[in-house]
Parts: sequence; structure tokens; C-alpha cells
Amino acid sequence: MIGDGINRVDGRLKVTGGAIYSAEWPIARLAYGVIVQSTIARGEIVTLDTDAAEAEDGVLAILTADNAPKLPQHGRAGVNPPAGRVLSLLQDREVRYNGEPIALVIAESFEQATYAASLVRASYRTAVPALDMRAELAHAEPVTEKILGQFEPASHRGDVDGALDRAEVRLEATYTTPLETHNAIEPHSTIAKWDGDQLTLYDATQFVYGVKRFAAKTLGIPDDHVRVVSKFTGGAFGSKGSAWSHVLLTALGARHVGRPVKVVLSRRQMFGPVGARPYTVQRMAIGASRDGTIAAIRQDVTSSTSTFENWIESSTLQTRMLYDVPNVETTQKLVKLNLGTPTFNRGPGESSGTFALESALDELADTLGIDPVELRLKNDAAHDPESGLPFSSKLLRECYLQGAERFGWARRRPRPRSMRHGDRLVGWGMSTATYPAKRLPASALAQLAPDGTIIVRAATHEFGTGTYTSLSQVAASALNVPVTRIRFELGDTNFPENPISAGSMTASSSGPAVHAAALALRQRITSLGGHVEDINSCRSLAHGDIVEGRATAGPGAERKRYSMHSFGAVFVEVQVDPELGDILVTRVVGAYDVGRVLNAKTAKSQMVGGIVYGIAMALHEHTAIDERSGRYLNADLSEYLVPVNADVPEIDVILLDSDDPYVNEIGVKGIGEIGTTGVAAAVANAVYHATAVRARDLPITLDKILQRPA
Repeated sequence: MIGDGINRVDGRLKVTGGAIYSAEWPIARLAYGVIVQSTIARGEIVTLDTDAAEAEDGVLAILTADNAPKLPQHGRAGVNPPAGRVLSLLQDREVRYNGEPIALVIAESFEQATYAASLVRASYRTAVPALDMRAELAHAEPVTEKILGQFEPASHRGDVDGALDRAEVRLEATYTTPLETHNAIEPHSTIAKWDGDQLTLYDATQFVYGVKRFAAKTLGIPDDHVRVVSKFTGGAFGSKGSAWSHVLLTALGARHVGRPVKVVLSRRQMFGPVGARPYTVQRMAIGASRDGTIAAIRQDVTSSTSTFENWIESSTLQTRMLYDVPNVETTQKLVKLNLGTPTFNRGPGESSGTFALESALDELADTLGIDPVELRLKNDAAHDPESGLPFSSKLLRECYLQGAERFGWARRRPRPRSMRHGDRLVGWGMSTATYPAKRLPASALAQLAPDGTIIVRAATHEFGTGTYTSLSQVAASALNVPVTRIRFELGDTNFPENPISAGSMTASSSGPAVHAAALALRQRITSLGGHVEDINSCRSLAHGDIVEGRATAGPGAERKRYSMHSFGAVFVEVQVDPELGDILVTRVVGAYDVGRVLNAKTAKSQMVGGIVYGIAMALHEHTAIDERSGRYLNADLSEYLVPVNADVPEIDVILLDSDDPYVNEIGVKGIGEIGTTGVAAAVANAVYHATAVRARDLPITLDKILQRPA
């Protein structure tokens, strides 16, 4: 059961249209809301003319700063970073970025609301915005608060300056990553319904309990007056981990008109108000001996945030622990821009951080004339050099060796531009992948139904990752019954509390809770004289009193005794047209140590998806900003480029059989994020090997490749 590559238990619902997403709940008397956004990046609204819009047929109300209810603490009562954000809830007339919500139009139909919103006219008193990341670097400020509330913003061990000065070989380079916008197929959407003082939110989210608490506190109502439901979410990648402005505006609008209201953001509205991966500028310095022993690494990261909230892209964390280097220093700074606040984006921090670190290691290997795999093996850390703790498990060396063998790395010719396929240049590059194995407390309930079905409930989330399936397998395994006897229910704050589904924590947090609840149910059935494997025995028991098991599971003292991470090695082949500069990824092999695999089929799907995300980061994704107005120039799927079928080769994923007895009770580390980390660097390293052009600025576009190598 656990590990079996069974088909998704929710697959039929998804392909037949039976899966209900947040915008699809059949709610009576539903009205429709459309958000009006600012058209400047910085300033103040002088007038907001709604007369023409209010005169249109079907318009029920228009909420603005003039008539929106005043909220506790100016609408900031729910702020508790990183999940609780500073929102735009029509509490004042200030404009802080282009696209900021400034009004909500509510009408009988979506079409009426959309047209009326187009008639709202704003005039502004403008101020000069800060929009150019490079121009604002001089104003960068050191981060003072802890990263994710847990990690110090700067780290230092050993004598970095002295080691760099004494190094036989010293490399210094700067790497940049652009603003990247999440573009899940399902846009952000919310339905708000009030029953007296009770609020129900049907929300596209990765964190139902987070939305519940945030909404209650922001609106100034008790927690138990809010219910949040999210049975299916159509992609998220971190953007749906927070309750953004539209969620609370929908609730305010529904209360204002006395009817349920639905707000679905357009594709263009997903650029700005609901987060993005921020810009990063990363200065790397590495000192090493000629035999490849790395003596020192310094990484200075400057990332962008909004002018009204600090968001820290944790791009230095992997550099602190990945290699056995005695002298390491990392720093983080922030640049405030008149853009919406950034947020988590798949592999947050590590995806951008590994691009700089692993590109710099490739440059070092090239300078030293050492094979890139050999360099990494030579500096592999047997224990966590930052904390001094042993790893709970680590098969990174095996990832390097198995990945290299499967890829055929031994046939690589070291000299750039030395390999060809017909008229095209061929390049082979590789990189290390890593991501922390995180876990938070979670709870679950398992019940025996009258027909012998086992119902398991936990307020976790399904957004394409396979949670319905993998947690059904966990329950079935604990009970020793077929998966077909399990009915797993999630996505409702009426169910036992679970943490945010982010940071690869769902399986590692909710899985142990489901396992423990299933065992508790098994024990209860046995104590009543039944046998869980005997369906007739279970049916007999279930016709009496409710038979159930409850459990809560969470991290313990093992977190202080071990350093817990997933690891991997990514090998990439590219072909580059030397005349046109176009790049084609033709092969990828990824070998990963991710702990116990719950479902071989969905796990591979997750890893392939993460690798494709990494290819997009390397070659395609880039949110373009007009640096005069702050307007998003490519806010649609025709201009915001992501890989299509022709861009994605066959991807070979190796999942090592890893037994980690410490990470949690079921040995799961999580796989959602690590597939993206390291990929951008592996692609960039392959491009250098093909062309002799070192691309240090993402995305790698053909104009950068058409430079002539030095």
C-alpha cells in the first residue's frame, strides 16, 4: 500500500468535472464581485468617480475607501508574517503599487460587474515610485528580523576574509534572478457567504486554518464564527498560502449587500496583489585550493520586497549547510519597491539560492579543471557544518553516482563547445538539489461507517499533489485494509486542524497524524471485539455507537538532535543553435534522496513537475515591469512564458530507497519543492558547457547566448 503507484483516488472526479473547486460551489442568490485596481505605482487617490458604474443595470454596490467598513487596527489585525499579510482593504486612499485594489464592484452577474468596474474612474496625486531593482540597490537595508521567524538573517563561521585571502584560487561573481509570477491554471477565487454572524469562505487556498484565523482577526469576529472550505485547489505553488486582499474584500462585500458574493481574479489580476518570487542579486565569493578543497564561501543576497511589508527570500540557507566548508558567511538585505509583496514560490529561497551557489561551483570546477561531480563529492558534508548535528539520513553521494551513471556523465568532454549533435552545440551540466525536511503539528480523525468504510478527516489540502491518494494509502496501511475501503476527506476547518500545505510539509505533517488516528481506530475496533480486516465485523460494530480514533502528531526532541534535509543531483543536456542562440533542453536525469515514498506514481509526477518548473526558471519566466508606471507588461499566458510540450524532454527520475527513522513516524521528508531546486543552475551550467558563455542572469535568453565567448 505505502509506496504503491496506485492511480489517484480523486482522478475520476477531476477528469469528469465532478471535483468542485472554490469558484464552483452552487450557492443560491450568488452575486459577483470584480476588483478595480490602481493604475499608478505610488501616490494617493484624489477622486474616485463611481456614478456611471452605479447607474448600470444589475449593480448592487461599489465598495471604496469612502464606504467600506472600518476594520480593527486599520485592517491589519490579522497580520502575522509570513502567512498573515498586510492587505489592501479600502481603509485609506494611499496607492502603493500598480494594480493595488481600490474598489470592489458587486452586481447580479459577472458580466455586469466586469463592465461596471471598467467605468470606475480614479484621479491621483502621484509620487515617484521605486521600480528599478538595480537602481535601488544603493538603498538596500540589512535584514534584522529572523528569516521565516526561525533563522538568523546573517551567519558566520570561521575566518572567511582570511581564508579567501589565502586561497590558491578565488572566484567572485554576481548572479541575478528576476521577478517571477505564479501562474496556476486556477486563478485565485473566493465565495463568501454570511448566515447571521457566521461566515463561510469557499477559498482557493493552501491553508484553510490560516485563512480562518486571519479572516476572523482582521474582521474582528471570533474564530468559531468562520468556516473555510477548499476541497480542490487548481495549482498554487505558494501563492495560495496566504489570505490576500480579495478574500477579505469578498467577505466585506457579501456582508455589505446581504448576499453571497464570488470574486475570481482575472489572469492579469494575478500579477501584483497575490505575490511573486522576488528579484535577487547574489554576490558569491569562493576560495579553494588547487586540488578542489573549498576553504571559504561568502554569499551576499539582496532581494526585493514591497514598500509596506518585509518579505525575505531565504536564499542563503542552503549555502550554510550543503558543503563541508570551514569558513562560511552569508548576509541578506532588502530593497523596497513599489510592487506587491512577494511570497513563497516553489522551492522558495533555495531555488534562487542554488542557482547562484551551484553556478559558482561550476565556475570553480571549470577554473580548476576538475570534474563538477568530483568537486562536489570532494566537499560533501558528512554532518551539518552549520549546526554541527548529524543528518537524520543522507544519500547525496549515492544521488551523484547513480545520477551520473544513468546520464552517462563519464562520456562528457570537459572543454566547452567540444560536443555537437549535427550543427547544434551540446552541453552537459549538473547541480546539487536540497530542501529542508520540515514538519508541523497536525491532527486527524478516523471513523468506522455503517457500511464498513473507514472515513478519515484532516483539514489538509489537495492542489494537484495527490494528497487524497497518498494519505488514503497511509490510513489503509495502518489499518491493513484495501485503499478502496478508505474515504479520505480534507479541506474544511470543521475537520481536525492541519498546517499550511507548503514547504513540502503536507505528507510529513499530516501523514503521521493520519497514521496515528488509523492506529487508534484499529485499537478501538479490537477493544470492542471486532476485526478491522473483517468487513462484516466492522459493519456490525458500526451500527452501534460511533467507533472512531483521534490523534495529533508533531515534531519532538529529534528536531534538536538531527539536521533534516532532502537531497538530490540533477543532470541536464542542452542543445544550442550556434547561429540563432536558441536553447533546447534535450535530457534530464534527477536522482533524489527524499525519504520514504508514499506513492511511486504521484511522487514521480511531483518530481517531474518540479523539474519542469526549474526549466521554466532557467529559460522562460520573467515578469516584465514598466519602470515608469509599475505596470505589468506581460500579465497573460501569451507573453508570460512557461514551458510547453516542445520545451520539455523525457525526464528520468530516480527515487532512492531511503530509510530515515528520525524525520517522522512514517519516514517521509516531502517532495514538492526539491524538484525545482538546482535545476536552473544545472541548465545554466549545461549552456556554458555548450557555448562557453556563462549566463549569470536569469532567464537565459538567446540574446545572452549570442555574445561571443571570451
